[in-house]
Amino acid sequence: MSEGNVEALWAQAIFSPVPVRNAFEVTVERLAQSIRLGVLVDGEQLPPERELADRFGVSRVTLREAIKALRDTGLVESRRGRGGGTFVVAPKVHRARTAAAEADRPDAHWVEDALDLRRVVEPGAAALAASRTMTAADRASLHRYLAEANRATPTRRRLADSRLHMAIAALGGSASVTALVGDVQMRLDEMLRAIPVLAANIAHSDAQHAAIVDAILTGQAEKARSEMEEHIDGTAALLRGFLT
Repeated sequence: MSEGNVEALWAQAIFSPVPVRNAFEVTVERLAQSIRLGVLVDGEQLPPERELADRFGVSRVTLREAIKALRDTGLVESRRGRGGGTFVVAPKVHRARTAAAEADRPDAHWVEDALDLRRVVEPGAAALAASRTMTAADRASLHRYLAEANRATPTRRRLADSRLHMAIAALGGSASVTALVGDVQMRLDEMLRAIPVLAANIAHSDAQHAAIVDAILTGQAEKARSEMEEHIDGTAALLRGFLT
C-alpha cells in the first residue's frame, strides 16, 4: 500500500460522521488526532467550515466550538483577510514543549488501560447505585454533590467532579466497587491535568451528570448505566484526542 493511499485511508476514517452522542468531544478528538497523526501538517488549511461540518455530520455551531478548543490549545490558528482560514500549527507547539512537559505526559498504553478500566467499572457502579433503596439523607447527599460540581470554580472543578463520582459509587453499597472507582478517579485526574479545560465540554458534562443522577434517583439502573457510559465516552474521546 502506498504512502498516499495510507494517508487517504487515514483522512477517510478521521473525516467521517461522528456519533450523535458526545458530538463535540468526538469532533475535537478527530481533529486533534488528524494533526497528531500527520493527516494535517504544519501550515495546512482545514477544509471550509461547511464542508467539514457536513463530513462530520455535526452542526456548524458544534464544529466552531471544536475548532475554538483546538485554537485555545495552540493546535490551530485562524488568519483573517485574503487567503484566511484555519491553519494547523501543531509542530510549533511540539517544538516549544520542554523535556519536563514531555516527561509528564501519560504513556499511551497507560491511558488506554485506565480508560478501559473506567468503561467497565463506573457504568456498573451507577447501575448498582440505581438498584439500591436510598434514604432521604442519601438522596440529599447526591443532590448536594451534583450541585457542588455544577457551581465549582475552574480550580475546584476536578475535585467536585471526582467527589460526585465517588458518591455515586458509595451509594451502591459495595466497598470493593467504591475502591475501584477511587483508583479510576486518581488515574483520571492525572490524565485530565495533561489536557486543557474546555468550556463546551464542562457544560456538556454538567448535563450528563444531571441525567446520571436523575436515573439513579428514579431507580432506572440500565438508564444510569447508559448515561454513565455516554459521559465516560465523551471524556475518553477528549483524552484520546490530546494524549494518544
